[in-house]
Amino acid sequence: MSEEYKKGKGMIRGIPHDTIEQSLPILAVFVAILVAVGGIVEIVPAFYLDDSEPAVEGVRPLTPLELEGFAIYRREGCFLCHSQMIRPFRDEKERYGHFSLAVESGYDHNFVWGSKRTGPDVARLGEKYTDAWHVQHMRKPRSVVPESVMPNYVWLEETVLDTSRTAKRMQVLKSMNVPYSNDDIANFAVDIKAQAAVDDGDGEDDLRARYERKAWGSVNEGDDTIVTWTDSFEPTELNVRAFDGDASDVTELDALIAYLQQLGTHVHFEEGVDYYHDKFGQPYRK
Repeated sequence: MSEEYKKGKGMIRGIPHDTIEQSLPILAVFVAILVAVGGIVEIVPAFYLDDSEPAVEGVRPLTPLELEGFAIYRREGCFLCHSQMIRPFRDEKERYGHFSLAVESGYDHNFVWGSKRTGPDVARLGEKYTDAWHVQHMRKPRSVVPESVMPNYVWLEETVLDTSRTAKRMQVLKSMNVPYSNDDIANFAVDIKAQAAVDDGDGEDDLRARYERKAWGSVNEGDDTIVTWTDSFEPTELNVRAFDGDASDVTELDALIAYLQQLGTHVHFEEGVDYYHDKFGQPYRK
């Protein structure tokens, strides 16, 4: 300990740190100031980025059936063992595919990026396996992945999907700038049955008209103008089928598989191209 420190009786550059560290109220005030400054530095710049949430072709909100599947995914804690965030490293891109873009999870509330990988990342799981594979994987994971530690989810295919809160979910998301229209919300029940191919898929055309759009942005009621970046873009085709293999009703397994099968399929990536969003507002320019 230096003589200058001893003479100053716990003073470093005029700051009585011993007094601060030994007084909880004073220490709390300094910690609060530090956290506030750090928070301001992180938050304020976002208000000056006009292109922080660009409209990108193909990225769409979840359909009502997929939305319920997302709720089940969170309810069962799937995000605790599976991440949805592919980092821009060679080993991850070679295993999982193109690194994740921020805009791909722009309509997800809450985010399920995850913090660990007991199981593999699922950000690009969509259409990688058949519906039958997913059904068996939920029934008995080790029958398809012997080393899996995932529990059995046999009740999902036996439980009829509860849609009593679907409209409310969509209304809440709309208030958070997810571009659901009043028409989308009003027809959620028809759209759920149509996507799960119940009643011979009655309403499929209307479902596709609502969700197979060129691009999504903020929707003002009565204004159907949607700005697209290219005329040649074709929206990703919706998955419409009995996901659990039974078209007699809509089960929780239908919803979960519908959600899993669309993961990572919205943006049309080209092989060998790294997409990004630059400061000039050009969405994912090559």
